[in-house]
Amino acid sequence: MNSQKNRIEEIKAHGYQLDFANVFNLAFENYKKIALYAGSMILVFSVIIFAIIASAIIFFFGIATLTTMLNPENLKTETVSENFMLIYMAGAILFSCLISPFPAGLIKMAYCAERDEEFHISNIFEYYKAPYFKELFIATLLISGFSSGIAAALDYSGIQLVGSLITLSISFFTILTIPLIIFGNLKAVDAITSSFAIVLKQPLVLLGLMIVTTIASLVGFIGCCIGIFFTLPFFYSMYYAIYSEIVGFDDADFNT
Repeated sequence: MNSQKNRIEEIKAHGYQLDFANVFNLAFENYKKIALYAGSMILVFSVIIFAIIASAIIFFFGIATLTTMLNPENLKTETVSENFMLIYMAGAILFSCLISPFPAGLIKMAYCAERDEEFHISNIFEYYKAPYFKELFIATLLISGFSSGIAAALDYSGIQLVGSLITLSISFFTILTIPLIIFGNLKAVDAITSSFAIVLKQPLVLLGLMIVTTIASLVGFIGCCIGIFFTLPFFYSMYYAIYSEIVGFDDADFNT
C-alpha cells in the first residue's frame, strides 16, 4: 500500500486538522495559474459538446424538436411525460459519466500548476484511459444515478426542495471522489465511501470552503455571462487544494 493510501486510512480512523485560510489561499494562488487556460478549455469543450448534441437531435428528430426541448416551459416536471423524463434522466446521467474524465483532467492541471509543470490539452483528456476511465465512469454513475433517482422521486411527490437539498448534500460529501481515484488510486466505491468518511471529519470547514467557492465562481455571471467559464476553474483548484491539504502527495507514489 502506498503512502497516500496509508494516509487515507489514518484520516478515516483519526481525523485531521484543516485551516480554512490555508486551503483558500492555496486554491486561489493555484487558480490564478490555470484560470485562462482551463477556462478556455471549458468554453471550447462546452461549445463542441452542445454542437454535437444539437446536431444529433436535428439529424434524428428535426430542428422543431430541438426548439421545443430548449423551451424552459417544456422542461417543467408537471409538463413532461414520465417516459420522456426517464429518457432525459438516463441521457443526462450517461452524459455525466462520459465526460467525468474531463473534470479529472482539470484537477490534474491544478496539480501540475502547483509544481510549475507545463500542462497541455493532453492533460485534460489523459484520464480517458485505463484504469481511470472505468473507475470515474462507475463513480459518476453511482453518484448521479442515486441522487437523480431520489430527486426525481421527491419532485413527483411534490417536495422539490427536499430533493434539491439531498442532491446538494450528496454532491458535497462526494467532493473528494475524483481526487481519491486519480491521486489515491482508489476504486470507485472505495473513493465514494472514503470521501464521505473524510468530509464527515471536518464538515463545517469544508462546507464553508465550498460556499465561498460557489459564490466566487458565480461572479462570472456579472457583466458578461461568458465569464463563468473562467471562474469555474476555481472549483477544480479548490478540489485539488482540499485534497492536497488533507491527504497530501508523495510524488514517488503518484505515477499517472
